[in-house]
Amino acid sequence: MATTIAAPMDAVWKAYSNPDDIVQWNAASEDWHTTKSTVDFRPGGKFSSRMEAKDGSFGFDFEGTYTTIITNERIEYAFGDRQAVVEFQEVPAGVQVQVSFDSEETHSIEQQRDGWQAILNRFKFHVENHGAS
Repeated sequence: MATTIAAPMDAVWKAYSNPDDIVQWNAASEDWHTTKSTVDFRPGGKFSSRMEAKDGSFGFDFEGTYTTIITNERIEYAFGDRQAVVEFQEVPAGVQVQVSFDSEETHSIEQQRDGWQAILNRFKFHVENHGAS
């Protein structure tokens, strides 16, 4: 999954790693939201985002540990027995953000890709329309 954000690298990087921003963009659909986010943004540091259905019917904590952080380039993290990589690259139109992740068994790979892409699309909208907090 990837998107290009029409914003400077510093704003994109900050919005991806700042808990005040994360609660504004981290949801795969309009009927979900992130109610709380904590970030210890360093290799070995933990993160947690409380994701909940807006109707209160379901919620879970998306938690993990940062394994690699290269400022303005790459974030790698582990969540459970899975891994994800977020890459940032300056391009003429702004910053391209690409996410790759280990899939899980419960949902189809298409559902997982759609969900991660929807979150990335909300991230793009947040940065382009509100900037970083």
